[in-house]
Amino acid sequence: MSTYVIGDLQGCFTPLQQLLAQIDYHPEQDELWFVGDIVNRGPQSLSCLRFVKQLVESGRGRMVLGNHDLHLLACAAGLERFRSGKDTIDDILNAPDRDELIHWLRQQPLYLTHPVYNLAMVHAGLPPQWTHTQAALEAEAVAEVLRSPQWQHALQRHLFGSEPRCWSDTLAGWDRLRYSLNAFCRLRYCDANGCMEFQCKKAPGQQPAGYAPWFIHPQRRNKDKTIVFGHWSTLGAFDGYNVHALDTGCLWGGQLTAWRVEDNTRHRLQCPQTMTPGK
Repeated sequence: MSTYVIGDLQGCFTPLQQLLAQIDYHPEQDELWFVGDIVNRGPQSLSCLRFVKQLVESGRGRMVLGNHDLHLLACAAGLERFRSGKDTIDDILNAPDRDELIHWLRQQPLYLTHPVYNLAMVHAGLPPQWTHTQAALEAEAVAEVLRSPQWQHALQRHLFGSEPRCWSDTLAGWDRLRYSLNAFCRLRYCDANGCMEFQCKKAPGQQPAGYAPWFIHPQRRNKDKTIVFGHWSTLGAFDGYNVHALDTGCLWGGQLTAWRVEDNTRHRLQCPQTMTPGK
């Protein structure tokens, strides 16, 4: 049995199938974990979502929610102001199984740990101040809201926004939930106090002064588990500081990555360019 963690799909279903053939994937014995952003911008969002759903329901896969997955939920909740001409989620919103897919997606977590390996998975990152115990608690608090009958109201009125940017143990209510959701799904750079910077999507070295990649802060309290994450295509295939970055930009004509947990090896497939950065 092998466990593979797959980078951001963003609707790139054909490259996923090609990568699985390349690694000689055996669905009856191998397990696939997905770092989130299953959908959007690529041409086959519906196929990606149905495939991952089937895997998770069969017990042969796991996923965490990414920012594009949350964007899909927001659009399904009627938040038209968030719609973009770049979106490729109409096939999901118009699908006959739309309600089933959206309900299932709302049940998915924001943070996972592996039952055997000393491994955690998140879409974007963890604030330096958080331990893994705290990350699990904060993730579950947000997940409870997304699973609840009030999920549409929460997305429409409370969960989206970029404030507060700074962590404090005294954060409460919607502010705490919003900070946590942004950390799990949007974090790239932060300062030593856990204040997040959301504007810069560039590679390290081009960020504003005072900010650094979340995983390099010397006092980071979550170094005790290996963390796998996606979200940051300009970072590329980074391994260090006990983290593995797996978004290698398939959508942009980069690669789709599968990282095999058992022997710490990367498998890559070159992807056709579907989107142009900045377009």
